[in-house]
Amino acid sequence: MSNNIESHLIENRVFKPSKEFSKKARIQSMAEYKKLWEESIKKPDKFWAREAAELKWNKKWSKVLEWKEPFAKWFVGGKLNVSENCLDRHLDGPHKNKAAIIFEGEPGERRVITYQQLHRDVCRFANVLKRNKIKKGDRVIIYMPMIPEAAVAMLACARLGIVHSVVFGGFSAESIKDRVHDSGAVAVITADGGYRRGAIVPLKANVDAALKDGGHPVKRVIVFRRAGNEVHIEEGRDVWWHRELEYVDANCPAVELDSEHPLFILYTSGSTGKPKGILHTTGGYLLGAYTTCKYVFDLRDEDVYWCTADVGWVTGHSYVVYGPLAMGGTSLMYEGAPNWPDNGRFWKIF
Repeated sequence: MSNNIESHLIENRVFKPSKEFSKKARIQSMAEYKKLWEESIKKPDKFWAREAAELKWNKKWSKVLEWKEPFAKWFVGGKLNVSENCLDRHLDGPHKNKAAIIFEGEPGERRVITYQQLHRDVCRFANVLKRNKIKKGDRVIIYMPMIPEAAVAMLACARLGIVHSVVFGGFSAESIKDRVHDSGAVAVITADGGYRRGAIVPLKANVDAALKDGGHPVKRVIVFRRAGNEVHIEEGRDVWWHRELEYVDANCPAVELDSEHPLFILYTSGSTGKPKGILHTTGGYLLGAYTTCKYVFDLRDEDVYWCTADVGWVTGHSYVVYGPLAMGGTSLMYEGAPNWPDNGRFWKIF
């Protein structure tokens, strides 16, 4: 018996792509990669200005980067809207009828949502937010299953300049309570429940528990009907998503926002202490998500991209919602656990 321990913490093997694969890539050689990398380090203003020009700006910036340690401001003076970049700008051409989101729920149902349909859903829900007196600069907690309506809620907030804070659907009532108080959230967007490992996660009940002691700023709870489980609706505070849609139309222009306007607050998990809220602003964050999808994932028009992270994590924000949609890509969303009812669930989705 050998006493040697084989370590996999260091990996020195190199797996080179085929020549045919490389020919299709945006960056086809190490020399090309090095040239881009060096430009981004030595001439960041030039590099990022060129990349930013691919987004839709309502007003061009006056300065690419204002760096006063530890604070950075990107595209100073520029005006844009994340929701408009992810939706509206794709509606004039063939992307209008392209799949924006392909969804599979844990029970097995499937939905394909085109860019035109997603734009309509986002505009209608943004009008629901306005109807409920939630406005630019307000903070909103989103506590949803991994369903397209989570993306709709995020994009609707971004459309109006409302700052969203997504809480992972697996977190407890105490986690919601902490984030409500810390962010000063005036509303919670949730669902009756979500599916996980064959059971229904009682999302609305967790929200009720988080808000039961009062002393919080929440004035409205908007509830999406997903699982059909019985929930309590508190008069004067809680409203059903589907009923609110009856009162609004799909006409909702995107609000022009400063590049440094807050887009979202995302909290650390709290496993090593009190959760800390991280603020991401509009222009710099969107371009970061867009550029990594473009160069790192080499996302192409014909691709279906699946980021298996929950939208409750920053990876999900960037690579389920904002990055792929800003590129006009197709994003796959799956609701349940990867190994339920068996270890092969992920591989059976297609």
